[in-house]
Amino acid sequence: MVPRYSRPQMTAIWSSANRYRIWFEIEALACEAMAERGAIPAEAARIIRTKGDAAMATFSDADLARIDEIEAETRHDVIAFLTWLAEKIGPESRFVHLGMTSSDVLDTCLSVQMTQACDLLLEDLDKVLAALKARAYEHKNTVTIGRSHAIHAEPTSFGLKIAGHYAEFARNRKRLLTAREEIAVCAISGAVGTYAHIDPEVEAYVADKLGLAAEDVSTQVIPRDRHAAFFCTLGVIASGIERLAVEVRHLQRSEVREAEEFFHPGQKGSSAMPHKRNPVLSENLTGLARLIRSHVTPALENVALWHERDISHSAVERNICPDATIGLDFALMRLAGMMEKLVVYPEQMIANMESLGGVVHSGEVLLALARAGITREDAYRIVQRNAMATWTKLSKPDGKSFRENLAEDPEVSGRIDADLLDRAFDASLHLQAVDRVFTRIFG
Repeated sequence: MVPRYSRPQMTAIWSSANRYRIWFEIEALACEAMAERGAIPAEAARIIRTKGDAAMATFSDADLARIDEIEAETRHDVIAFLTWLAEKIGPESRFVHLGMTSSDVLDTCLSVQMTQACDLLLEDLDKVLAALKARAYEHKNTVTIGRSHAIHAEPTSFGLKIAGHYAEFARNRKRLLTAREEIAVCAISGAVGTYAHIDPEVEAYVADKLGLAAEDVSTQVIPRDRHAAFFCTLGVIASGIERLAVEVRHLQRSEVREAEEFFHPGQKGSSAMPHKRNPVLSENLTGLARLIRSHVTPALENVALWHERDISHSAVERNICPDATIGLDFALMRLAGMMEKLVVYPEQMIANMESLGGVVHSGEVLLALARAGITREDAYRIVQRNAMATWTKLSKPDGKSFRENLAEDPEVSGRIDADLLDRAFDASLHLQAVDRVFTRIFG
């Protein structure tokens, strides 16, 4: 991911230095487990740990360059690292990687990195949830118009709209926890996963120390259905980001103006039009969501590897793992900040709701007429006729409000009390269940 959309916390997880630290930790833990079982000398395991820790503590660009130099000759990344490590440890390095295969290190390391990324993404989601909860309660009783097909429907609560997004991100948090559990597995099983040259207890030891579970059947690599499920989860979260971003983009439209992104002092919206206040954050989030979702299909295609393993997944994961997690991390933090500072205009919400002459209350009027004894079919016909009469003459000299048209309709006047009809135009009727829904969502 380009630096513009990267945060250092997530970028560091996918750095070469972090990867090599994890590689060493896997190798050192395996040596310690083997030493406990008498497979290698205990003193050798101690020296490997001591000298290796010292080498990793001072790991520098020069060390990166040395590993790259070795890989240029060996054309094998794990062998290059092991050769560099042997230069640091000395003769005891002959016990490093004993009975293991490259995928034991690579796949277990990837599991550690993905769980590290998950933990940061969970923190990000918590910030989004906190921002949404605060704004939902702030506007729990703020009346606004609900829309279906982008057309005015019936009144709702702006806080309820936000609460719906909160509920979605709460579900996404559960999905990510499940994905984390599924990807947090270790494989130290040797060539083709048979443990022919290494005790399964070594795998159990390494897994426990790294906070992972042992893979049921590794086949030499961890099955990629786990990774596919992880990326699918990231894609679903990205879609949730876009759904909220699209809502903000719509609300900020000039002809709507019910809410807008915070416009910073000194911020410029256009190089040519000084008046512009564009929804750049939510538009950016829409673009990032598309990018994150684009990594789902390659992850799904990685599942079908040949026999016990191949490396057709390798180049894919070297790209999509950092890019998808770095992009989602950035997007979630941008979303949290955008919602914390979102500027809301309740007066404009009321003005928009009333701009159609009251027809948005047609559903409640329909029910009022039905309760007054008019058949539903007749009530619908009466209400629609008066609503359309209002709609077609909006802002015209001879235009009348929906309430006025109903009052003049002979099929309405005298068949329902005026106060009951007035009550049907009370927008607060649509807030009756808000407290109950909030309790269901927030507890």
